[in-house]
Amino acid sequence: MSPVHVNFQLFKFDGVCQSIALTLCPLIGKSDGIEPLCYSRNVEFAGMLIFQPVTSIIPKASILYPYFTAAHLGLVSATFWCLLLNGFVGFQFAEDGTPISLWSIRVTCFTVWFIVTLISILTFNNIGLLNYERPAVLWIIYFIVNSAAFIIYMIMQVILVVFTLDDPWALGDIGFGALFFLIGQVIMYVFSVPLCEYFKHYMDGLFLGSGFNLLAVMMVYKYWDSITKEDLEFALDSKPQHWQILQQVREEEEEKESIYYQQQHQHV
Repeated sequence: MSPVHVNFQLFKFDGVCQSIALTLCPLIGKSDGIEPLCYSRNVEFAGMLIFQPVTSIIPKASILYPYFTAAHLGLVSATFWCLLLNGFVGFQFAEDGTPISLWSIRVTCFTVWFIVTLISILTFNNIGLLNYERPAVLWIIYFIVNSAAFIIYMIMQVILVVFTLDDPWALGDIGFGALFFLIGQVIMYVFSVPLCEYFKHYMDGLFLGSGFNLLAVMMVYKYWDSITKEDLEFALDSKPQHWQILQQVREEEEEKESIYYQQQHQHV
């Protein structure tokens, strides 16, 4: 098992891509991309490659691979942007669940996805001022902008819990979420090569890192559930309740009218 060696370069993916097989690594740095020092192999079972089904489905040599990679990078940035906006929702810039809060998130997330996807496509194809040999813009988006969104979200949630909410236990939920996310990043960017060599190419840092990222997402949901007073997960829509009330009122009025007519008929 080789010693841990971190080669993180400013505005370059070379050192990162030598440590972990990111989706953009075959498309940047040089014409044939950057190959990691160690990456997980495909496992064949009953004539099928099952460990890395994406690279079975969309080979790196395919003309579609750059566009799927660009869309993936756009989704990553849109996810961090969505997380950041949800952090502002707690401060009631717009009431949660209203059209302005929902559509502001939807429209801006789509805009972020579109812009990052477009920048990625232009970078992979050396169009305009963007160049795959010097992908500084993509590096800034991937590491600085996305990290800034995560950090700002965490700071806002700590402020929200400490100064507004009366549930300090929520800090534990958001704290574990941040811890799981950071552990996943360290495993991917620092320990991927040693893990890959130790497990004989059957597993690398991406596998464990993705698992910890999933745990982080689950803790974000747990945090939201802990700071939400109403049980919104099982709440009914207000419109069906409205119609149920109207129907009950109508039935009561019809019953009263029926009793009234019966009484009038008896008097006659």
